[in-house]
Amino acid sequence: MAESQLGGRTIVVTRPREQAAGLVRRIEQLGGKPILFPLLEIESVPDDQGLCEQVARLDQVDMAIFISPNAVRFGMAAIKASGRLPASLKIAAVGQSTAEALQEQGVPRVIVPSERFDSEGLLAQPELHDIAGKRVMIFRGDGGRELLGDTLKARGADVEYVTCYLRSKPGFDAGALRAALPDAIIVTSSEALRHLWEMLKEQDRAGLAEVSLVVPHERIAEAARQQGWRHVVATSPGDDGLISGLIAWAQANRKSMP
Repeated sequence: MAESQLGGRTIVVTRPREQAAGLVRRIEQLGGKPILFPLLEIESVPDDQGLCEQVARLDQVDMAIFISPNAVRFGMAAIKASGRLPASLKIAAVGQSTAEALQEQGVPRVIVPSERFDSEGLLAQPELHDIAGKRVMIFRGDGGRELLGDTLKARGADVEYVTCYLRSKPGFDAGALRAALPDAIIVTSSEALRHLWEMLKEQDRAGLAEVSLVVPHERIAEAARQQGWRHVVATSPGDDGLISGLIAWAQANRKSMP
């Protein structure tokens, strides 16, 4: 039965609070015990004048790229406040979740990878090869990988970053995490993984490194292995990929459960 596929396992969800509800609900529906433990807090930029000035120039841009669902949330809010998306503007997304968020905002056509859902996958799309002389805006949070922008610049594009939200570390209680006795911890970004490891003391790292770490990308999985996590489960991207991976993990570890 679907409601017993996760067999009462305790699963920590480390997504930002605003993004975690759907995943938490699906884990509950499958018989898991989710615990929300955000490793990142997402907030709007405190002074949005610069953001408003940038989106006001979208009619001079050839392509807008959205890095994440949060980039869609905050970027599209700023765009709608200033007017609307120009009809000639090409829209691209790094992954399927971001593309779906754009479609929910009324963007019907989105350039998105069909297989590898990351900067490398997007850069492989034909529309991002014939880019010389084009003007590109990349909507993202503060900081992040520079691969996408650097590669587009090398291909001759004029690239402008649009910081439309901020990320920060929330307060962290390693004791509460240990006390939860998690069977698995879901981490969905390299930044959250880094925050988790930095916040843990040596004795916490030793104990929690035995817990299964579930991540939606091989790049995050490799970083986790380098940190010392011993049981890393790399799934397909998005909530569907995470849920499928969790079910497979639970089935594979059924014999170890009491």
